[in-house]
Amino acid sequence: MTTDDIRELFASFGPVDVRRMFGGAGLYADSTMFALEAGGELYLKVDDGFALDLAARGSVPFSYEAKGRRTIMSYWKVPESALDDGDDLAALARRALDIARAARRAKPASRGRRKAPAADKAAPAKRAKPAAGGH
Repeated sequence: MTTDDIRELFASFGPVDVRRMFGGAGLYADSTMFALEAGGELYLKVDDGFALDLAARGSVPFSYEAKGRRTIMSYWKVPESALDDGDDLAALARRALDIARAARRAKPASRGRRKAPAADKAAPAKRAKPAAGGH
C-alpha cells in the first residue's frame, strides 16, 4: 500500500502523516501515531472496549513473531467494510486517535535511565594535608 493510497483512504478523516518503519508504516495525526500499515493491511490503535467492537466486526489484532515469540500489539485490523466507507473509516480513525492520545498522556514523562547529577560522577575530593607541625 502506497502513501498516496493511505492518504486517499483517510481523506474523510483528515491529513495523515505516513512514516515508513520496520517494513511498514506508522500513521500519524497531530504528531500522534494512531494506526499502522503492515503487509498491506491497516490497523488502528485500540483499548479494551474498541478491541471488542472491532472483534464484533470480524477484526483481528496485529501480531508479529520475533525470536520464537508471538507478540500481540494494541492495534486491530480495519474492518473490510470500513475500507469501502470513508465516513466509517473516519469515525474509527477518530476513536483510535483519541485512544492513542490518552495512552500517550498516561505514559510516564521520562522513558530512559535516570542520569546521576554531575556532582555524583565526580571523583571524591582529596583531603587537605595537615600543615607540617600543625594539629
